[in-house]
This record gives sequence, structure tokens and C-alpha cells, in this order.
Amino acid sequence: MSVLIAILTLLLIVAVIVVIGAPLRRSRRARASDDAPAPARAALEAAREAKYREIRDTELDYRTGKLSPQDYERLDSSLRAEALEILDRLAALNGQRAPRSDAPER
Repeated sequence: MSVLIAILTLLLIVAVIVVIGAPLRRSRRARASDDAPAPARAALEAAREAKYREIRDTELDYRTGKLSPQDYERLDSSLRAEALEILDRLAALNGQRAPRSDAPER
């Protein structure tokens, strides 16, 4: 009889631990899934800012005469296409449509 009481007590303790620990395990899993895209988002945001800097630098090089009009047009269009690709990837990560108005003005 005392063995049965010991087993029931042990089962009760395990049940209490499982019930109390369930929300903690869920929140840990939720945090892990929320944090997973954060490094990817940060990398894409850094890439976006770097691409914007490249576009501004190219515009400055053109205005100061370091680039010919043909070279400027070729570089500018490729840089802007890359920036749009980064914006699309950021929007996909956020589950949204890409905002086309974020690109720097010419």
C-alpha cells in the first residue's frame, strides 16, 4: 500500500511539473522563433543602407566628373536594381509588399 501511495505521489508531482512548465516551454519556443529572423533582418537592413550609400557615392562621382554619363547610367541602374531586390527580400521577411518609395531619389 505504501508503494502505491509513493507511486501516486510521484505521478502527481510529475503532472504538476508538466502543467506548470508547459507555458515556460511554449514561451521559450516562441522567443526562439521570433528571434530567428532578427539576424537576417539586421543583415538585410545593413545591406540596404550600404546600397543606399553606394548609390549616393555614384551620384557624387558623376557630379564631380569621375564618371561618364554612360558609366553612371549603367552603375546607377544596377545599384538601384540591387537595392530593390534587398527591399523585396526585407518585405518578404516582414510579410509585406515592398515599399518602392524607400529608394533614394535621383
